[in-house]
Amino acid sequence: MDYSFIKLTVGLIATIGLYSILYRENKFYRLTEHIFVGLAAGWSLVALWTVTLKDMWWSKMMGAEASETSGVVAGYWPYVFLLPIGLMGYFVFNRKHSWMSRIPIGIILGLVVGQEAGAWLKRDLPQIEAAMKPIVPNTEVGFFVPTDPVAGALYPSQMLGNIIFLTTMLTVLSYFLFSFDFKTKFMQKSTLTGRWLLMIGFGAIFGNTVMTRFTLLIDRMYFVWIEWLIQGVFKMG
Repeated sequence: MDYSFIKLTVGLIATIGLYSILYRENKFYRLTEHIFVGLAAGWSLVALWTVTLKDMWWSKMMGAEASETSGVVAGYWPYVFLLPIGLMGYFVFNRKHSWMSRIPIGIILGLVVGQEAGAWLKRDLPQIEAAMKPIVPNTEVGFFVPTDPVAGALYPSQMLGNIIFLTTMLTVLSYFLFSFDFKTKFMQKSTLTGRWLLMIGFGAIFGNTVMTRFTLLIDRMYFVWIEWLIQGVFKMG
């Protein structure tokens, strides 16, 4: 018996079941969805141990095994306190002791705030610095950037790009100044322009999302027509 073809057929049935929602809500889709969610939940539990807990918690707490190069690495015993702290989170399902679930949440929020403060300095400050773009060209060699550009030179084509960038940034920021009542026509036009530019940006993001869905569809159709039909059915025939 060709078990590989059976696996391909099961994948085909699952694919048809998931895409049957495009027709309408049906029991076949619900069955496929519940099977997928169950398998995903089981896989997540296994991955939680093998990928996260075992490597990042258990192995570090118990210590590494002896090797010829590094020798025995002692375990970091304070990691044992992470277990009861993590289990406190499940008290959210207990109405009487649900207050205990706030303890790990508070610890996590404190750690995240501290990490984000450092991440802000490394992530957002460079973005603010990069937003300060020059708009006055300092070279007349050509309009476009040549193959071997001069270091530190700003070409007219780059100037236009910087002007568009700064205009977009300033008008979009002005749109989010909700605390002020803009009565001047300039600021009203600025906020209107910022809203239109936001819509263009959201449209581009939405278009990228649609193309991602098409990529998944193409992959599934390749599986159905090439892997299952041509490489599976025709070879068996």
